[in-house]
Amino acid sequence: MNSTSAPAPAPAPGHIPQHDTPAQPARSPRRFERSGRPPHDRSGSRGAPRPGGASRRIQRILRRPSSNPTRISRTADYFPEPAGPTTVRIIPLGGVEEVGRNMTAVEVGATGDILVFDAGFQFVSEDTSPGVDYILPNTKYLEKNAARVKGVIITHGHLDHIGGIPFILPRFGTPPIYTQNLTSIMIQRRQEEYPDVPKSEMIVVEVGQSVTIGSTKVKFFPVTHSIPDSMGCSIETPQGNVVITGDLKLDHNDGIPSEREQKTWGALAKDKNIFFIADSTNAERDGFSIPEKRVIQTLEDIIKTVSGRLIIGTFASQFERMIHIMETAEKLGKKIVTEGRSIKNNLEIAEKTGLLKINKDTLIPAQDISNYPPDKIVILSTGAQGEEFAALMRIATKQHKYITLTERDTIVLSSSVIPGNEISVQKLKDNLYRHNVTLIHYKSSDVHSTGHGNTGELVWINKQVNAKFFMPAYGYRSMTTCHAKAVEQSGFPRENIILADNGTVIDIENGETMNVHKQKVPSAPMVVDGFNIGDIQEVVIRDRQSLAKDGMFVIIASVNLKTGKLRKSPDIISRGFVYLRESQNLLNEGRILIKKTIEDSTRNMNPIDLDYVKNNLTDVMAGFLFQRTNKAPMVIPVLIGM
Repeated sequence: MNSTSAPAPAPAPGHIPQHDTPAQPARSPRRFERSGRPPHDRSGSRGAPRPGGASRRIQRILRRPSSNPTRISRTADYFPEPAGPTTVRIIPLGGVEEVGRNMTAVEVGATGDILVFDAGFQFVSEDTSPGVDYILPNTKYLEKNAARVKGVIITHGHLDHIGGIPFILPRFGTPPIYTQNLTSIMIQRRQEEYPDVPKSEMIVVEVGQSVTIGSTKVKFFPVTHSIPDSMGCSIETPQGNVVITGDLKLDHNDGIPSEREQKTWGALAKDKNIFFIADSTNAERDGFSIPEKRVIQTLEDIIKTVSGRLIIGTFASQFERMIHIMETAEKLGKKIVTEGRSIKNNLEIAEKTGLLKINKDTLIPAQDISNYPPDKIVILSTGAQGEEFAALMRIATKQHKYITLTERDTIVLSSSVIPGNEISVQKLKDNLYRHNVTLIHYKSSDVHSTGHGNTGELVWINKQVNAKFFMPAYGYRSMTTCHAKAVEQSGFPRENIILADNGTVIDIENGETMNVHKQKVPSAPMVVDGFNIGDIQEVVIRDRQSLAKDGMFVIIASVNLKTGKLRKSPDIISRGFVYLRESQNLLNEGRILIKKTIEDSTRNMNPIDLDYVKNNLTDVMAGFLFQRTNKAPMVIPVLIGM
């Protein structure tokens, strides 16, 4: 291994190793990107404009001081040499700096095999990433080593673990997928949405089974999560095992793990485990999470005692919860209506896999609701997060064709509020309360339980695995840090815990020492942006944010290429910035400044460089508009040479 790729020495005792991204130099505001210069920096350029007979305000803009731009150099991507025969290498490619886009690569030096665990995406907010559909883990390291990638193991069927499959697996050879039955069907359903994308071979495995992938043996064990067929994995190497949990919680009674949990984790404790990767999503919460069986019992009680119609909003991925609701309703002689495409699709999958077994006449379409007494109707609906066009919001806003709320209805929101959805959920609740319905949610009753373990559960699991080294995963840095601290306080050696970034390269030598490379493999997120998949420049996102926030200001001007003079007064188009009919003074001053800037920029210029003039005009007008309105619209000059 050359000097540039040499791993850093093992961390000193008393320090939790962290692979932090170095602070980047401050970037200039968006409106300076096009020219590469701050506004009104004319140093070293030809034809600099000189203040003339314009208004005092325009003269002040033209006399602003100049400054030097900061240039950021880009370094070459880092790809380490293959791991040595006594090395086990772990590279989190996504999911250790965020909730979502989970993907981890494990390289076994003894065999040369690379195994990939999960291939999810991350949902994004329109506020932070306008126009971006999903964020994906960076796969350049896997593309570089595609011949050594022997398989992709999927721990369960949630989109943050399977959503990226059709986008990223073809980028590194479409390796075979290993997963359990339900997850395999969910992946196949998702791939049907992308018929032109190459498909991976699907190999269905079972918990308790060991499978040789390439030349490396992997065994699968059951974990408790909010979706059936969730599993963890143990990768066997000559130096010891690497254990990956996937998402999980504990099945427990008042903090005492069930016999099944004790059996599962007790069996893993017998192995020599050298590295442990565990879910951190709920690590900021102390104690033990609410067991799902308590939620099921609460919902059963509500179904039995409700006097009118019952509408339950939940996540479509809560298979077991939906199945229990439907089975309970059927036992009580009630009819079930399902509303929402994702719920209908997942219930079809549950029926196909044998998880759901109810009589066909128990399910009725929404248009038949009026044929039955209200207390004989249970409606399962999507939209508990307040999504604008989901079924529950359409019901709440009187937009549903067949379901109209009355004060006898009871609404159960059987879900927590996903961070970022607080406002939309509050709007949903407000709209529901306008109908004077009875509303039950997770803060008022045990109608929802998370699928992720609290710190009490995570610490118990960590003690059972008893690995040499530990990396918290599946969460933001605040979550992984809380997980690391909780494990450390339980007696785990601090120097054996690694808080990684996406792209961190971790080598375990002989199962005894942990070396963290100074450089990271490419980790900049890839995005699905319409039909495009790949890197997206920050300037593109900033431009979209600017357009959404402050609009655009388009200048159209005809320039005489011989004299540099305007042939006529410039046209101005504004969208999302100001209403032009009510901003005549601004427009008049703007036209004066546009004319002066163009003609001063072209003075003594032969031939006339319209690109240079555009850059000058963009900077000057951006400064003028910000000074006048305290807004920063995107300034787009269109200069036509004639």
